[in-house]
Amino acid sequence: MESIVKLKPEEFPEQLLEIPQPPKTLYIRGKLPPKDHTYLAVVGSRKYTSYGRDICEKLIAGLAGYPIVIVSGLALGIDSIAHRAALKAGLVTMSFPGSGLDNNALYPRNNTALADEIVESGGCLISEFPPSMKAELYTFPQRNRLMAGMSKATLVIEAAEKSGTLITARMALDYNRDVLVVPGSVFSTTSTGTNKLIRQGAVPITNSNDLLEALGFEVEKEHQTEEEKYRDCSKEELKIIELLREPMERDGLVRESGMNIASANALLSIMEIKELIKEELGEIRKV
Repeated sequence: MESIVKLKPEEFPEQLLEIPQPPKTLYIRGKLPPKDHTYLAVVGSRKYTSYGRDICEKLIAGLAGYPIVIVSGLALGIDSIAHRAALKAGLVTMSFPGSGLDNNALYPRNNTALADEIVESGGCLISEFPPSMKAELYTFPQRNRLMAGMSKATLVIEAAEKSGTLITARMALDYNRDVLVVPGSVFSTTSTGTNKLIRQGAVPITNSNDLLEALGFEVEKEHQTEEEKYRDCSKEELKIIELLREPMERDGLVRESGMNIASANALLSIMEIKELIKEELGEIRKV
């Protein structure tokens, strides 16, 4: 195991000194990523769906080659998926566990091998807790503020309405950081929190180019074929696309879809966010 080092105050990342309650002590395993990189926190549900896993892996894979550091909390679920996707894409990744950094204390124990891989790949683990301190209920929201403060933006992938993930999103807003959200199915309880964040003004993210642009990178948009554009659509979205051979009024489209009004309107809103459809002059058409 890489040795655990106590950072000197002058070695603390500058971003963490900007937050209202900056850490007084920091321990590190590994080395801090370059200061000129862009830091992106990726958080989400421990009880993820296959959709959450797939979109997390796809989004991070699309960041390969950019000076981006993926920040997360080493937890089971989306956190672990984000760390592994970053390693696979050749990106540096930084973890803030909710415990001390000694392997005997590290939480969760299932991820000690992942923690070692993060460090061996040029990333690091950081904690303000003593190395032998085990996780407690209060340590998770405490470390969440460091994840939010460290990052230029926080990306939320799947969160129930009362998910602890939303704490990190709220902290990011409090610290004047951007909150980015992957829209989810209106039928999934793991997306009620994320879809609510979008209604409250968070930036919707549906592909890697969206993510890069939100982080301030210039991206040359490629022309997509219809097959590429609709590859990741749900069966409900594909049904809407099929119905829109010609522009239709909203009421007629909802009726033809066979869905209840609330579900259909929510689906149409998500499809417009994803730039699959556009509503103008009283009609909805494919983009």
